[in-house]
Amino acid sequence: MTESNNDRLLRALLREPVDATPVWIMRQAGRYLPEYRATRRRAGSFLNLCKTPELACEVTLQPLARFPLDAAILFSDILTIPDAMGLGLHFVHGEGPSFERPLRDATSIRRLSVPDPEEELGYVMAAVRLVRRELMGRIPLIGFSGSPWTLAAYMVEGHGSDTFAKVKGLLYDQPEILRQLLNVLSGSVAAYLNAQIDAGAQAVMIFDTWGGVLSPSAYREFSLEPMQRVIEQLTRLSDRRRVPVILFTKGGGAWLEAMAETGCDAVGLDWTVGLDEARRRVGNRVTLQGNLDPCALYSRPDRIKQAVGEILAQFGHGSGHVFNLGHGIHPDVDPAHVGVLVDAVHALSRQYHASS
Repeated sequence: MTESNNDRLLRALLREPVDATPVWIMRQAGRYLPEYRATRRRAGSFLNLCKTPELACEVTLQPLARFPLDAAILFSDILTIPDAMGLGLHFVHGEGPSFERPLRDATSIRRLSVPDPEEELGYVMAAVRLVRRELMGRIPLIGFSGSPWTLAAYMVEGHGSDTFAKVKGLLYDQPEILRQLLNVLSGSVAAYLNAQIDAGAQAVMIFDTWGGVLSPSAYREFSLEPMQRVIEQLTRLSDRRRVPVILFTKGGGAWLEAMAETGCDAVGLDWTVGLDEARRRVGNRVTLQGNLDPCALYSRPDRIKQAVGEILAQFGHGSGHVFNLGHGIHPDVDPAHVGVLVDAVHALSRQYHASS
């Protein structure tokens, strides 16, 4: 496979010099785009969209036709692994993901095994290969997975939650059972991401959506340590180039230093931590990704440009910054505002890389 013609993202993730700050957007292929909504209607269901490689490839590429983004991120879902484990993933309109057979006892947890990513999750690898072929090296492709803790939270609760009472109850009452579940999930996530890398993903990201609901000690044991075990098992060299790993915990600002010590190459930030503070705390150990509040995209174009400028100024001069939102783009955002954001990042960031 050829190297990317635009490799800003890969270089920035490894803290190498770049001419401008790279930018991509979490959920950049999604409901805010009318072309995505049309493809979703053709697919018939969200899961069918995810599980049809040609359609997943199509929606992965859609935002790239509109915006000069510096990376593609594979269109998929963070819950593909538990679905492959037989929990019966489905989506309830207006409520999000749900499992028909959530894990409610030790026996069901002990019964789990690591799914074969080329068999039970082969549709994901097929989509990765298709996207790489269609990109023709123009920009890199990011693969991803949910974190072990985030997957466990959904698998035990059966759906999203305000309190996560069931999985946190398991954490406090039967921690050894939760550890067993997280061990299986750590192996599953590592195998899944390695298969994506083998199929052509040039960087990978671990989405720890629910790590921020944990206490500091629980976060370290039940979220951070399993992610570190994943990172330790990952393929780190492909096509003679290092494969960067991005770690993102929503609400994880209190643990930046610990996240930076996991062996990841980059730490994603939500909008509750300033980039200047984060850079002081982690130094040059990792790249920082983020972290514009997604709601800033509801404002008028001049305000968006101003907000972009403020984020860039917070990080300051030098490489080691990937511009992104602090979480996924909201589905009712005007696509034109995304274009304003991307153009502003490229135009306003060059001054911070003049000596690179």
